Amino acid sequence: MPRIGYFLSCEEYSPAQLLEQAKLAEDAGFEALWISDHYHPWNDEQGNSAYVWSMIGAISQVSSLPITTAVTCPIIRQHPAIVAQAAATAKVLTGGKFTLGIGTGEALNEHILGDQWPNTEVRLEMLEEAVEVMRKLWAGGFVTHHGKHYTVEHAQVYTLPEEPVQVYVSAFGPKALDVAARIGDGYCSTMPDKEVVDTFKQKAGPGKPTQVGYKVCYGEDEEAAVKTAHRLWANEKIPGEAAQVLYSPKQFEQVSELVTEDMVREGTVCGNDVDEHVQQFREYADAGYDEVFIATMGPEYPGFFEFYKSQVLPRIR
Repeated sequence: MPRIGYFLSCEEYSPAQLLEQAKLAEDAGFEALWISDHYHPWNDEQGNSAYVWSMIGAISQVSSLPITTAVTCPIIRQHPAIVAQAAATAKVLTGGKFTLGIGTGEALNEHILGDQWPNTEVRLEMLEEAVEVMRKLWAGGFVTHHGKHYTVEHAQVYTLPEEPVQVYVSAFGPKALDVAARIGDGYCSTMPDKEVVDTFKQKAGPGKPTQVGYKVCYGEDEEAAVKTAHRLWANEKIPGEAAQVLYSPKQFEQVSELVTEDMVREGTVCGNDVDEHVQQFREYADAGYDEVFIATMGPEYPGFFEFYKSQVLPRIR
């Protein structure tokens, strides 16, 4: 049985709501937290985008659950030396229960300083060097690094956890999966793909956990929940590489006009049918993941936590 966690969506909820959800998740019996790291939401309807490192510090004071970023991009908007310091502090604040989930990011967030948006191969190369930089800093002492993509001059992270930060790598496609298996302490995804999980475990070797997250839309009225999911998260159904290359929430809104309510209904569990929620979880668990994180959409999240506490989690377990 995989560990069951809750996925905090910084794009949709305010800081106060995220703190409330973290507490509700622990009370409901969820065992860990995922939290997104974005500069922008995917669309204006979502309407939020709290700074993840501030949120992790605050969550550490109201919840004892482990926290993983899903995922941080340490290659353009955030220099890896800065991410190394932030992640080290997060692990100290959480009593060692923080994991840094990383990936190559999206133009939506990474273009904001005017940097060029590189192709996938270059971003993977940058990610690998970024991990090298961070691990040097977590090892302690002063670090000077002159690499192809990053320079660090005589820098030391003074606030360090007792054990180095674990790095889980997100990967989409064979090349990215090879990099994740080579440099990651674990793997994170949003797809229930058993073949990919098996391939990662074969290439990475034993002792490297796998995580996955997905969204549902809880509500007493199924049709209303479908409309909520379509209004807030139609972008989840945009296919291909568009999610990596579009630059603004407005562009995502334009492309999302092609996504119908029926498309959302087909791929997202909406409403309060216990069997459907349990089956959705099993689809991801059966893919072989060690940890599965569930997010809900919309304003009815207090009902979601009560529903999962009393009906869904007991069935799953």
